Amino acid sequence: MPTTQSTGLAAACTCCADLLQHRFGRRRMLTLAGAAGLAAAMPALSWAAEGNYEGMLLTCIDPRFPEPSLGYMRGRGLAGKYSQFSIAGAAIGAVAPAFADWHKAFWDNLAASMQLHQIPKVIAINHRDCGAAKIAYGAEKVADAATETATHRAALAEFRAQVKQRQPKLAVETGLMALDGSVEMYS
Repeated sequence: MPTTQSTGLAAACTCCADLLQHRFGRRRMLTLAGAAGLAAAMPALSWAAEGNYEGMLLTCIDPRFPEPSLGYMRGRGLAGKYSQFSIAGAAIGAVAPAFADWHKAFWDNLAASMQLHQIPKVIAINHRDCGAAKIAYGAEKVADAATETATHRAALAEFRAQVKQRQPKLAVETGLMALDGSVEMYS
């Protein structure tokens, strides 16, 4: 089988040999090696999972809310500046007794985000018409707007309390997103 002169790689025909020589030639390999060396010498120029970010966003897995959640974060000037964790019910999934098996996953991810991203806060955004709220607390706790609001406010207050207990230095922001993407924040 013929080989290319610059790479020593086998090629079935001259057109393949030309392609291999162009793609894997000495200059190309030296360019790639130089770029890798530069990235290793100046890690701030490379993309990395570690760094300082503005916070962690906790959202629900409901397929209706990724875009509104991103829009909300963009509106706050936080696009690309936060880590994210999604779990059914958002804060409800992290604190409701009905979802006790999930709690460790959330708290471990929050600790990892603090370690990797040096986040100063967590932002939990629940949403209206949440199926997880119905599972966790029962249909009567989300039967009308006022009751639904009270249920979410209580879950978000419990979330804030648990964050303060587990991560006392971390700031906590909580809110309830409407179906139109608007968010009412609670403290």
